[in-house]
Amino acid sequence: MRVTVFDYGAGNLHSLTKALALVAGAHVCVQEDARRALDTDVLVLPGVGAFGAAAARLEPGRERMRRALDDGLPCLGICLGMQLLFEQSEEGPGAGLGYFRGRVTRLAARQVPQMGWNTVRDAPSVEAAGLRHVYYANSYACRASEPSEVVGWTTHEGDTFPASVRRGRVLGVQFHPEKSSLAGVNFLRTTLAEWGS
Repeated sequence: MRVTVFDYGAGNLHSLTKALALVAGAHVCVQEDARRALDTDVLVLPGVGAFGAAAARLEPGRERMRRALDDGLPCLGICLGMQLLFEQSEEGPGAGLGYFRGRVTRLAARQVPQMGWNTVRDAPSVEAAGLRHVYYANSYACRASEPSEVVGWTTHEGDTFPASVRRGRVLGVQFHPEKSSLAGVNFLRTTLAEWGS
């Protein structure tokens, strides 16, 4: 299985690529060109950086990437990567992929960013991989327009927001599986195994 991490130039991808490489049968590469990143079995949108800068890097290939997702290309969006699956963000200018309807807004909390471990609830696919306590590093959260696409929730200081969203073969998670210990690696393995079958 070929797994491509789209690099929008916003951070160290080492921990994510290392975690993906631990997944049996996965060949991982990093691609800076949004269009060339689509020549893969699974696309990963990583979770480091700011929305505006990432959207600008995405822009040349945005329409093609959206069509690929609509056509069934499996995609995992992590943290900022999940936010890029939505339409737009308060964090900065530019358009996301719009695969999920809704906006990304700043967390309604005194302590921002949320850094550290928090729970996921009502998330059967996440919990099936042994994940319940996961690692977050976010100042913004997705506000989905379609509640049926939310497949997991979390709360930070009274602000409840989607921990995970899913439609078809596209899954977004606000947490960082690559920083969530062995259970996070197991989540990646389970997810890729499902898409590879």
